[in-house]
Amino acid sequence: MTKADTGAAPTLIETPRLTMRQFVMEDAEAVYRFSSHPEVVRYTGDEDAVKSLDDARHVIEKYWLAGYRDPGYARYALIHKQSNELIGFCGVKYEPLLNRGLGGVDIGYRMLPEYWGKGLATEAVIACLHYAREILGIACVYAEVMVENVASSRVLEKAGMEQIDCYEDDGVRLYLFRTPE
Repeated sequence: MTKADTGAAPTLIETPRLTMRQFVMEDAEAVYRFSSHPEVVRYTGDEDAVKSLDDARHVIEKYWLAGYRDPGYARYALIHKQSNELIGFCGVKYEPLLNRGLGGVDIGYRMLPEYWGKGLATEAVIACLHYAREILGIACVYAEVMVENVASSRVLEKAGMEQIDCYEDDGVRLYLFRTPE
């Protein structure tokens, strides 16, 4: 278990069971733990992105810290309140290849398997969508999900997102969800 550094960064989003904050470099061990877990990355398309602590540091710096600087948002560290463990991420990012190459803001989430099946992903996604709309001013958020990832599709539906398309990208069949208009 990787305890979250409660003084690492201020809480941005809070739900009954979770808090979300920006990642910091000290989170590398936790990022490595959830990003290298085969079940966590099974449907992500980036299964080989994090194979070491150095890879985890690279992801934090190149993608998340850079995203906080410009455009001002990225994935957030997902902290389970009861255990004070950093269990994954949830957040939005700009994805230029999303939506058949048209681009858009994408919501993504991951968490350790021991936290699956408890409604935590839905809780996190609902809170992040609210934060994106109300704080960041982002009206339209998309999500791409591999067709085989039934659980993730259910999370998005429970969070109020609508499936608007189904297509193939690099041999992978994807559903495209978006927030309602």
